[in-house]
Amino acid sequence: MAVADPAENGQHAQHAVSDGLGRQGIQSVETAMRVLLALEEGGGALSLSAIAQASGMQPSKVHRYLVSLGRIGLTFQDSATGLYDFGPSMRRLGAEALRRTNEVAVAAGHAMRLRDRTGHSVNVAVWGDRGPIVVSWAYGTRPLPLTVRVGATLPLLTSSVGQVYLSHLPETLTNEVLGREVRGRESEWPAERIAAIRADIRERGHAVTHSAVIAGVISVAAPVFAANDPLPLALSVALPESAGTPDHLAEVAAELHTTVTAASRELGHLS
Repeated sequence: MAVADPAENGQHAQHAVSDGLGRQGIQSVETAMRVLLALEEGGGALSLSAIAQASGMQPSKVHRYLVSLGRIGLTFQDSATGLYDFGPSMRRLGAEALRRTNEVAVAAGHAMRLRDRTGHSVNVAVWGDRGPIVVSWAYGTRPLPLTVRVGATLPLLTSSVGQVYLSHLPETLTNEVLGREVRGRESEWPAERIAAIRADIRERGHAVTHSAVIAGVISVAAPVFAANDPLPLALSVALPESAGTPDHLAEVAAELHTTVTAASRELGHLS
């Protein structure tokens, strides 16, 4: 049932609306959120007319909401430009929300859903002092010739997860681990080959390795980014070589990209 917005007629009463599940809410709160989401999606300070267009409301109505949101610090208007942006209260709320977010738990939840969609085993890794560390593993329905131990450190050069970190972390963080792996194998891993791996993964968005760490296993990995965190997580899918037809690998890679994008957005990262 449509309910008139109190901001339209000057009334201060709060109007309740139903979500279709029998739960009552406050329409003006939901309308205010449309204004805030328009600011978020704009990616920077916006004019009143731009916010009105993005939120699908009249400028006069949006202005009244911006006045109230500004009074409590959720928005701010630059007196020099007249543009609106998030205010100090919004920044504090955002920082606290990020502090409370368990990034590994969020990524692991998305990984489990990826496992259910593909039937393949998935894992989540974080960066440690000696390289990528497996922090979550979920077995799929396809049998694999390996047992993965949570806490295991993966190689930087030959694992798909390692190559993701090699490509997305600053070299100052990876150089020590890279040096240990390359030492004595400089002819096998010249700088040109490593640079080519980095460039290829950055372009494709994911890494693929065939029987590199474990014989008979293909691994496909991609990064999960969180807002204001320079160290991504890595999510990978492990599947038997027998299932690794080009078409199926493309399907797995597409599902992986969908998953890491959703996980990154939940963690506040906007690509």
